[in-house]
Amino acid sequence: MSKPLPPGARKALGSLAILVWLTVYIVVAVMIGERLHGLHPIVPLIYYAIAGVAWALPLRGLFKWMTS
Repeated sequence: MSKPLPPGARKALGSLAILVWLTVYIVVAVMIGERLHGLHPIVPLIYYAIAGVAWALPLRGLFKWMTS
């Protein structure tokens, strides 16, 4: 059986995962957002409002793992 990671290692690994996730998420979100230009102005506004919050949803489990 493997030993559980110490809290410091979990936080370091989790922080690295968050940085990688945010980098990929931002690049993809901007690429999608660029395709929305030329549409009605409310469409990009709604998209960026949703994209600005949605990044955190997949990270909830990681946050719990890092602090447990």
